Amino acid sequence: MGLGCLVAGWWFLWLPNWRPHLHGGEQFGVDVSAHQDEINWAKVADDDIGFTYIKATEGGDFEDPRFASNWRGAAEAGLHRGAYHFFTLCTEGVVQAQQFIRVAPPDPGALAPAVDLELAGNCKDRPAPAAVENQLSEFLSIVENAWHNQTVLYVGRDFERRYPVRERLDRPLWHRRFLRRPDLKHWIIWQLHGYAHVSGIKGQVDLDVMRPSP
Repeated sequence: MGLGCLVAGWWFLWLPNWRPHLHGGEQFGVDVSAHQDEINWAKVADDDIGFTYIKATEGGDFEDPRFASNWRGAAEAGLHRGAYHFFTLCTEGVVQAQQFIRVAPPDPGALAPAVDLELAGNCKDRPAPAAVENQLSEFLSIVENAWHNQTVLYVGRDFERRYPVRERLDRPLWHRRFLRRPDLKHWIIWQLHGYAHVSGIKGQVDLDVMRPSP
């Protein structure tokens, strides 16, 4: 019982407020969507957060209802901001790319666009790996031609096990690794966990570290 209480205390008190030591040129960030509700971006910036990735779209017809306000608020607070798309296995890559560009048109002052690749929360379809890679490649080609920048890949472990695209597509990586620094070579963003307390955001949020491009 005592050990359980200690572990619970660590989890609920220490972990949400812990931040690792930053290496040269690195900065803390958060990734958000409508799930975080209304965000006070000025308070976020004052809490040593330097950048944010904001959900823009999902699939071929969904726009995050808070993308526009989050995009504007992050800029007004002086944060570096980037837009991300949740890639679904049920819609052609061309359609998804067109939706993303419509909602998040190219912005030369923004961070590189990102795509979220996870099976959790995705549709029930599970196409063949070659088909998924083809659709994803079409999505990347259209987005990158529009944005004139390589897309950052967030690849969940569940997705990578079934669709090993991380190395084949050779893009900058946004890597999730609980508390420990990534041991991959090409990561540009490290997602530590999803339990952080950040001023200006209600509840818990994903905490990230971004390092300078190699």
